[in-house]
Amino acid sequence: MRRVYLDHNASTPVHPEVVEAMLPYFEERYGNASSIHRFGREARDAVEAARAEIAGFLGVEPDEIVFTSGGTESDNLAIKGIAHARGRGHILTSQVEHHAVLRTGQALERAGFDVTYLPADGQGLVDPDDLRRAIRPDTILISVMYANSEVGTIMPIREMGQIARERGIPFHVDGVQAFGKIPLAVQDDGINLLSASSHKIYGPKGVGALYIRKGTKMVPVQHGGDHERRRRAGTENVPAIVGFGKAVGVRARDMGEEADRVRALRDRLWRGTVARVPEVRLNGHPERRLPGTLNLSFRGVDAESLLLALDLKGIGASAGSACTSGSLEPSYVLTAMGVPTEWSLGAVRCSLGRATTEADIDPAVARIRALSPAAAAPAPMR
Repeated sequence: MRRVYLDHNASTPVHPEVVEAMLPYFEERYGNASSIHRFGREARDAVEAARAEIAGFLGVEPDEIVFTSGGTESDNLAIKGIAHARGRGHILTSQVEHHAVLRTGQALERAGFDVTYLPADGQGLVDPDDLRRAIRPDTILISVMYANSEVGTIMPIREMGQIARERGIPFHVDGVQAFGKIPLAVQDDGINLLSASSHKIYGPKGVGALYIRKGTKMVPVQHGGDHERRRRAGTENVPAIVGFGKAVGVRARDMGEEADRVRALRDRLWRGTVARVPEVRLNGHPERRLPGTLNLSFRGVDAESLLLALDLKGIGASAGSACTSGSLEPSYVLTAMGVPTEWSLGAVRCSLGRATTEADIDPAVARIRALSPAAAAPAPMR
């Protein structure tokens, strides 16, 4: 039985070139990047080369990149770093953010900050006009994700960034799902802080980055040594940072071609499913969407049961963000979008990547059809 992995938004296989780049830093070049001897300098040089690679990819300065343990820490550092630098104030975010943002907002509410969670429409978009109207004189931060991890909808970031810039408010963007998948323009989009993660783009787990535009006033939330120019204490994970830098270099080379290819495969998966299953709907924006993301709802079907059955058939998919797996409740993202419960309980996210091929799509459609109730008669693939 052919195994088909359709959960690249949760995590990706590490690229062979990334593995090769990392290996020497486990065995031969094992120094602490903060040490001044030759072993340490070798590690430091590797960290700074990775920092320069990521900065170049984003079109920013290397000293504007801070390495973290991943997207969650980057989000926490950005939001708490801004909030605690000011001590009080109002924060604007949305109802469809990742829990790394939502729960950080809730923690800050308990600490005395005001947080407004903007609604999203039926396609997962936050209206820039809603953002403009929600700004208050004491608004200290706007935080909106670039692309939704569950449905793939790409937010109107440039319009929101322009609003933030006009009002002089720092703008944080959770770019974890978009970084390395679609072109980003942090300068043109008015972004002050951008979160990114390595394992979403064929790099290792446990490493991420936060872009912090020069002049952005914030404080560290993790205390210790002088690492990362005193912005994030802790010994650098040199092999993972090297891998992250290499993964970004590979994305710079391959991103455009891969996006075109997985978009075509994603659309083939959708066409094949809708032609064979009568009660299925697409969640998210039909066009303004990440190239490899397809979120489907099957009415009257329990998503967890369907996913377990698909797993037995060799297909790995998810019911939404990997960080919310195990929940028996409807997706909070789909609920915020107004998707009826009878549909949202049967939502399945398929996310494609570099290893996905055309040979994966037709078997996936066939297995989905076989496990779906009231399946329609087969129709020819196109």
